[in-house]
Amino acid sequence: MLDNKGFDLWADGYDRTVGVSDEENTYPFAGYKDVLGTMYRTIMEKPNAVVLDIGFGTGTLTTKLYENGCTIYGQDFSARMIELASEKMPGAHLYQGDFTHGLVKLLMKRRYDFIVATYSLHHLTDEQKISFLRDLRGLLNPGGQILIGDVAFETRTQLEKCQNDAYDEWDDEEIYFVVDELKRELPQLTFTKISYCAGVLSLA
Repeated sequence: MLDNKGFDLWADGYDRTVGVSDEENTYPFAGYKDVLGTMYRTIMEKPNAVVLDIGFGTGTLTTKLYENGCTIYGQDFSARMIELASEKMPGAHLYQGDFTHGLVKLLMKRRYDFIVATYSLHHLTDEQKISFLRDLRGLLNPGGQILIGDVAFETRTQLEKCQNDAYDEWDDEEIYFVVDELKRELPQLTFTKISYCAGVLSLA
């Protein structure tokens, strides 16, 4: 796993790196734009939504939401990512903190219409994902929704095929979503497949 200094160093080239992978339809970011687009359209169905973005990076998704009337809260552990996102969203409420240790206290005191995470929660183990998602559900407003866009697979077999195909490019330190396994603990979890290695998970 990259530490916060690693993400600081990567921050300026992050969007470019992601874009190349998406355009070439290669792991890990194949389908990236469609993943974000799916999440964006879902959130925009509720006018002036209050959104918490966990691991927001350079603010690619949340900037579009911010520009279209959403109130944005966020947590990221990279100071440089926060700096870049703040330039795009000067009125957003952005906090530095490592979400693998939970949310910062100020964010825990609020309630949200949507809680989103794009390509960030794969830094948690499956056990941590389940516990974290359960905690996040308690921060939703009535009718609220958690949306996760990430490298994700419906089955372990699909993950293993992608791992074999990616070979040396595969990141062994990242723990990707396997939907049918997580649904044993979170039966309300739904999944929209976007590409062979990515999709959007939803939990109300």
